[in-house]
Amino acid sequence: MLLEKIKSPKELKEMSIEELKILVNEAREALLRKVSQHGGHNGPNLGVVEMTIALHYVFDSPKDKFVFDVSHQTYIHKMLTGRGQAFTDPAHYEDVSGYTNPLESAHDLFSIGHTSTSLSLANGVAKARDLKQEDYNVVAIIGDGSLSGGLAYEGLNNIVEQATNTIVIVNDNDQSIAENHGGLYQNLKNLRASKGAAQDNFFKALGFEYHYLDAGNDVKEMIDLFKTVKDSDHPVVLHVHTIKGAGFKLAEENREAFHAGGPFSLETGEYLSAGGAGATYNSVTADFLMEKMAADPKVVAINGGTPMMLFSQEQRKKIGKQFVDVGIAEEHAMTMTAGLAQNGAKPVWAVFSTFMQRSYDQISHDLALNNLPGTILVFSASVNGMNDESHLGIFDIPFLSHIPNIVYLAPTNKEEYLAMLDWSIEQSDHPVAIRVPVGKLKEVRAADTTDYSRLNKNEVTQTGSQVALFGLGNFYELAVKVADKLSEAHGIKATIINPKFISGLDKQLLDSLEKEHQTVVTLEDGILEGGYGQTVASYLGDSELKVLNYGIDKQFHDRYDANELLIQNGLSVDSIVQRILSTI
Repeated sequence: MLLEKIKSPKELKEMSIEELKILVNEAREALLRKVSQHGGHNGPNLGVVEMTIALHYVFDSPKDKFVFDVSHQTYIHKMLTGRGQAFTDPAHYEDVSGYTNPLESAHDLFSIGHTSTSLSLANGVAKARDLKQEDYNVVAIIGDGSLSGGLAYEGLNNIVEQATNTIVIVNDNDQSIAENHGGLYQNLKNLRASKGAAQDNFFKALGFEYHYLDAGNDVKEMIDLFKTVKDSDHPVVLHVHTIKGAGFKLAEENREAFHAGGPFSLETGEYLSAGGAGATYNSVTADFLMEKMAADPKVVAINGGTPMMLFSQEQRKKIGKQFVDVGIAEEHAMTMTAGLAQNGAKPVWAVFSTFMQRSYDQISHDLALNNLPGTILVFSASVNGMNDESHLGIFDIPFLSHIPNIVYLAPTNKEEYLAMLDWSIEQSDHPVAIRVPVGKLKEVRAADTTDYSRLNKNEVTQTGSQVALFGLGNFYELAVKVADKLSEAHGIKATIINPKFISGLDKQLLDSLEKEHQTVVTLEDGILEGGYGQTVASYLGDSELKVLNYGIDKQFHDRYDANELLIQNGLSVDSIVQRILSTI
């Protein structure tokens, strides 16, 4: 097997074209075997097998610098750079990240998991090279809708101005995570249809030398193209047409479903989900919004390139113009939300917590400064969300809660969540963000009648003494379990509080605790520093109350086990109870 012999890209350069074609098949087979058993980004990697082999055949990594956008399409790159065992031996499947990581290899320049960054990064790498009077190629590989992000346009613009060697490979598979959106993609479509000859050419207009290759899944054609532009002394765009999911018919036919996912059947293409059927927070969100949209044409949902988190393809067609996918462009999504709210629409922007980070200024300046009533649904904000260091969703509480005017809410069950969402859509006084619960759908079968216009009023769900437990959002159930243990094992009836509001304090309630309590405990599903608990502790600093804050330590935790991380941070019932007992 040729693949098993490759320990570095040097072995590739000794192979014939026929051997490289065999290697293509072996790499694709190994990739399919791993992602079908282990999960991962399947479609993006299947589409770039030939491209990646050709890259390492022609260029000289790590001297030549490769910058992969998002870097979720680098599995083949890893196979060719000394990490092949992580794709051929199930016992080593966990050895490597799903993204580039400099700790793994000198062939990985950056840790990258967010989109549209490659061009600006390559621009900086090339500028540093020129300042140091060094000589090598800088190659940026961008695709899967990443050109829709504003940072990509900024990078393209400045690469041209630099006017030295930077090679931009536009991996055009006519697909983002879902379908592509935006005028640039119409231009790409016209260029594909004309085999690169269309008169209107975005890249030429910017000043790039432009090359088009339709046969992006032909390794010899790719090699010939790369040889043509290697060591260029000016910026070059290689517009390469590839097939997302290439070589696996089921992935080619359903590109959205096969962008990424858990283990699946190679025979049927069905994902082997352990979650089973039934309602989820995503599905109840979709149902609620569709009902709202049907009743009110001003309700509009906005998303940035991940529409499946809200609506299926069929639902998106049914909704029509009341759903807007802006592409992978969170900054634009947020500011567009502000514009919609200003002009009388009722916008709801759904976004993963980790991707919301890209829109901080837009949330603060465009939405909050103008105090506009847009709604932000923050998904996967939890230690139990995505666990790669580049996709963490645990930083949102300090991020959002300290922006003036923002009302940030943390529901604990379905009924609270939908009541908050309904209030947010219909009110016109504040920008509102809702931390969508993570985990199995919890229903209490009773309507939530809270008046959320009474800002920062917490709900006391159990009145006790000595200990007051604040269980924020996802960690409310942990507070209940701690209270149960205190009661059953130690005869202490604790007060349990569901804060509901992350962005403000119920000062009247906090002031009242000192009379009957000695210890206040805050539990939050996010980083501790600058979070909800420390805000509570700051307010109570002059009181006699002892305040214990629980959350996650401030680190870029990588591919962690959630239960282990919680235990490391003292977030187990027994650990919390023992610490409480030591204070009273």
